[in-house]
Amino acid sequence: MTTPPTVVAGINFGDAAFAATVQDGVARIEQLMDAELRGADEVMAESVLHLFAAGGKRFRPLFTVLSAQIGPRPDAPEVIVAGAVIELVHLASLYHDDVMDEAEVRRGAPSANLRWSNSVAILAGDYLFATASRLVSQLGPDAVRIIADTFAQLVTGQMRETRGVPEDAGSIEQYLKVVYEKTGCLIGSAGRLGGLFAGAHAEQVERLSRLGGIVGTAFQIADDIIDIDSDSTKSGKLPGTDVREGVRTLPMLYALRETGPDSERLRALLAGPVDNDAEVVEALALLRASPGMAKAKQVLAQYAAQAGGELALLPDGPGRDALAALVDYTTNRHG
Repeated sequence: MTTPPTVVAGINFGDAAFAATVQDGVARIEQLMDAELRGADEVMAESVLHLFAAGGKRFRPLFTVLSAQIGPRPDAPEVIVAGAVIELVHLASLYHDDVMDEAEVRRGAPSANLRWSNSVAILAGDYLFATASRLVSQLGPDAVRIIADTFAQLVTGQMRETRGVPEDAGSIEQYLKVVYEKTGCLIGSAGRLGGLFAGAHAEQVERLSRLGGIVGTAFQIADDIIDIDSDSTKSGKLPGTDVREGVRTLPMLYALRETGPDSERLRALLAGPVDNDAEVVEALALLRASPGMAKAKQVLAQYAAQAGGELALLPDGPGRDALAALVDYTTNRHG
């Protein structure tokens, strides 16, 4: 099926010329990343290009480009560098996440740790972080500090998830904090850097950063819901991945707080990873029927409302309209 000219990354911006501008910005970010990674030493190149070549949503570069539309210089070359930095940090974190999670597939391809080894995957991730650091140095000390702070939050979120706090293990607040640190903060930085280097006013830059954090957190919550409640032919994602891997997501945390026979059975099923197909189907059915699913959707709606509040105070124009379309896509794609 041919993608309509108004659509980029599944989001309909309603204007073919504007969509082409956005697509061009994302393509320029990809071209810069490709050039940087292909310039790596021969011993590094194949592994560091592995996940980049596998594709992906490019959600963070897209958010950088859209945020830049709020400023008077949306085509500034620094915006492209900033988008590449953000996506390189994201890719690097995926290499390391796959090692810690012992993942075998990423973006439809064998993970780097499976294809080569944990050591190769870790070193490839390190190289991507180094490449991001080299690029961000072109943007000045403020950008370097922003990325350093973001990196620290990413690592803190991963540590929080890895070690946990026993008394907060099933805490909704703990979950949302981890999601913000691992996902929201990087998209917040995409908004901050996109607005900053496009010349947006300081208040607008702060608003774009907050909007990115909200959108990033909402994106993960929507993913949680999709993993339980979706039709795989529409979402492109096999339902029950989180159940199989023993990952506690927001709908699960709410469902596990419920009482009654169904909740007791669900607690037994979700005590660890579920590798029996029949039990996965049973767990998904119980989760779909649980009030926990409705509560997770309510939280997602609250994030959508927060995003709407930030959007309302951005200047009227194509940039704000495009960000509104992205928010709508993010918060409503779960069905």
